[in-house]
Amino acid sequence: MRTYTKEIQNSITPNQALNTLKDGNDRFVHNTKIQRNLHDQMEETSKGQFPFAVILSCIDSRVPVETIFDQGIGSVFSIRVAGNVINEDVLGSLEYACRIAGSKILVILGHTKCGAVTAACSNVQLGNITSLLSKIKPAVDQFRSNDNAKVEGVNIEKVSLKNVELSKERILDESTILRDMEKGNEILIVKANYDISTGKVMFFED
Repeated sequence: MRTYTKEIQNSITPNQALNTLKDGNDRFVHNTKIQRNLHDQMEETSKGQFPFAVILSCIDSRVPVETIFDQGIGSVFSIRVAGNVINEDVLGSLEYACRIAGSKILVILGHTKCGAVTAACSNVQLGNITSLLSKIKPAVDQFRSNDNAKVEGVNIEKVSLKNVELSKERILDESTILRDMEKGNEILIVKANYDISTGKVMFFED
């Protein structure tokens, strides 16, 4: 399997990048992953990296990004933070990946049974976790009837999907670089959700 070079990265369109991720996930689901010589890829990428995608995902140990998209070393930037939330450092990393390093697609990847989303719905307050979960609260509040109560009887998965949606809105609101790149068709910014029970990634294109 090829290692991404600058020439290959430049030749890929945003839509081709999306299809590459879809095809990789399909291989993962059907357990037909490509056999790669990771040691060779390690040596080749030591000269430089040219990932075609950047993926913002949760730290959940059941969501190993390179694995679920069947990608090798040097293929994707992986930004991981509990609840796949947005902050200044995450935005800067996304901007670096797309504007400086040339990635063609930005994926905001939520997942089923997310512990961070569950904790936000349960109004957990503990140390620095409180600040982290506050970034998920706007999604929680879409389903909350009482500001001081836990979200009772609400499908956690709906909150998780809303969190992904609001994360994309924040990216477009707070990063003129990424917004302009998307408007100029230089990149795609895509919402997605990973099912930890099936291995399937569902993409939401809008």
